[in-house]
Amino acid sequence: MNLKPFWKYYGGKWRAAPHYPVPVHAIIVEPFAGAAGYSLRYADRNIVLVEKDPSVAATWRYLLRVTSQEVLDLPDIRYDQSIDDLPGLQEEARMLIGWWVNTGTAHPRKRPSARMRSGVWPNTFWGPAARERIASQVDAIRHWTLLEGDYTKAPDVEATWFIDPPYAHAGRHYAQQPDNFDALGAWCQTRNGQVMVCENVGATWLPFQPFMDIKANEGRHGGKVSHEALWVKPSLDL
Repeated sequence: MNLKPFWKYYGGKWRAAPHYPVPVHAIIVEPFAGAAGYSLRYADRNIVLVEKDPSVAATWRYLLRVTSQEVLDLPDIRYDQSIDDLPGLQEEARMLIGWWVNTGTAHPRKRPSARMRSGVWPNTFWGPAARERIASQVDAIRHWTLLEGDYTKAPDVEATWFIDPPYAHAGRHYAQQPDNFDALGAWCQTRNGQVMVCENVGATWLPFQPFMDIKANEGRHGGKVSHEALWVKPSLDL
């Protein structure tokens, strides 16, 4: 089952996910969940998301419980409005809309971006198309599990591990970063099953290999190219 992103997240891997190894286990664990771009490509598996960032975790909590009709009933936002101007909404619903008014960011925003205000890409930002996409997909993730906390909260299970942390030298936009990348590297090596760890070329906290160049999600400065590296267990010829 291949779902589309519930929102566009800074550094998200949904477009690149088909290039990564296919999961070989029934369980997929993403210890730095973000928008879960890898898991969305295999949404019928038993997905475990672990997320430390409160805004990201709150968005997933909302998506895992909200009904399709509740999503369809969410309001539009005028180009001159703030999220705070929308009355009677749960904070988690405000966060969901906040990801859509300024896409490709690491934090939900309050006001529509210049790109949204231009009206050129109406289906890319918050509106009927976004609501319909989300509403059509929420029932497909009811079996997913969310654990709020850092990566060490992940269950010690045999699984396909897709580990995509904020990068050591390029992750400054994220609110939550690992405190110690050497400790993270040691933890990754002890995971049981199929393990993929993402980074930029040049990172040294694991023996990463160059993997591919991918275009990041479009943000206010466009979609930059990221030179991706990968460490995998068991090893394979990249």
